[in-house]
Parts: sequence; C-alpha cells; structure tokens
Amino acid sequence: MTQIACQYTIVRFSPFVETGEFANVGIVMMAPKLRYFGFKLETQRYGRITRFFEELDRKLYTQTIHILREELARIHGVLNLHGFDKDAKASDTSLAQLLFTELIRTREHIIRFSEPRVLLAGNPEEKINELFSFYVERNFATKEYIETRLEKGIRNWLNQERIADRFQRLPVGDEEYQAIFPFVEHANNKPVKIIKPLNLAQEKPSKIIDHGNLWRSRIEELKRRKKLPEKVLFTVTGPDDVGTNRHHAYEETVGRLHECGIEIEDYTNKAQIIKFARA
Repeated sequence: MTQIACQYTIVRFSPFVETGEFANVGIVMMAPKLRYFGFKLETQRYGRITRFFEELDRKLYTQTIHILREELARIHGVLNLHGFDKDAKASDTSLAQLLFTELIRTREHIIRFSEPRVLLAGNPEEKINELFSFYVERNFATKEYIETRLEKGIRNWLNQERIADRFQRLPVGDEEYQAIFPFVEHANNKPVKIIKPLNLAQEKPSKIIDHGNLWRSRIEELKRRKKLPEKVLFTVTGPDDVGTNRHHAYEETVGRLHECGIEIEDYTNKAQIIKFARA
C-alpha cells in the first residue's frame, strides 16, 4: 500500500491558562493527497480528565468538546464544498492547508493544539485510530505500568507525611507460598499492615475480573496459611464509564475482594489512605 504524508495534531484540553496543564483529548489529521480530513475526540471515557481538573464542572468539558466537534465538522464541510472530498485535480488543497494551519494556531483558549506532526500512512482512518489509542487512551500503559505509577503516587504521599520509612516492598507468606506487596509495615518481625494499589480499569471486563481474581486468590491463600495481617488495604482505580459491562465487572470484582475481609478504598481518596497508613 502506498504511504502518503499525513499531518496531524493532538487536541489538548487546558482549562487553566495560569498553570498550562492539559490533557490530550483528541486527534485531528489531514492528508491533502488522499483528500482526507478527519478527527476523533474523547466523548465517552472522560472521567480521568474531569478528575484531574477536579475544580471544574464536568459540563464544561462536555460542552467544550461539543463546540469543537461542530467547528471541525464545519471545516470539513467547507473543504468538501471546494471539492476536497473529490479526486478532481481542481480540489483546493491550498485551502485545506490554510484552514488546518489556522485551526492549530496558538491562541489563549481552553482548547489548544500541539505543533503539527507528519507521518506516512496508507489508510488515514486506521492511523488516526492508532494515534488516538496511544495519545488519548494511552494503550501502551499495561496494568503493571499503571500500578507502578499508582505505587509511586502513594509513596509520594507517605513521604509528604514522613511515614514512608515505615513501609517496604516485601514478600508476605511462608517458605512454601509468598506474595509481594509494595507497602508492608513490620512489627516484631511480622507484617502488621499492607497497602496494595490495584488497577481495575482494563479495556475488557474479563481482564478486570481476571486481575481481581488473581489478587483475591493470593489473599485467600495467605489467610489459609494464617500469614495475612489483619490490616490490609487495597486502593483501587476502575473504569469511568458507569453502566457499562466494564463498570459492572469492576463493581463485582471489588465486592469479591471486600468479601475476603480486606479494606477497599478508591485510589483518589488520599485522606483515607493516609489515615489507614498512620493508624
């Protein structure tokens, strides 16, 4: 398949001009030689964005994306009126470049765009989906990668509270069976408290259930061997799309973990996590 140069930009939601913080929320792509102008915006799983900018009403995000979608559709319509969607040589590709350049021009606005980037693609539609998965959905982030980041977050909280030295990454169990936990507090050479971040936001419901069952079986085995301390806290993160099969699998998995006798806390509830660590 012939590879054609495509320009693309990453759409960024940046509600606070003062801090410059932003979240990637979409991709816009143009390939003049293929008569292609397309975009993909995050309209479903935006909970992580509204949690990051927790001071904002989530309606601000949904309304902003709605307005942006209408503007991008308008630009697409203008291009098509000038024959951009046709194979005719008269198609005004210079207008397409002008509109794309104007769209991504730097301005003080809640929506911003990255510097234009160029890649080769034979099928722009497939490529825009790949870019969206990487830059917006972060499909490179495995459950291990995510849980490592969650651990770093908790470690930073413990450092801020000056109690990090009470917890170490250690195996818990006996000579026949052990499970490694990132935060274990010891007293009299015995584990007395465990904190374990757990990512339950996988793409498929079956993966959410499988990962939860893995840790449930470990907890049950340590209990059977009388090696599990009384104080165990799992800090969990789950899917944002309430009402879906993924969210149902998450709720079911959290319920089963809770039945094991351990405490469950949402990872974002820093105050409760610190309270458990200090107790």
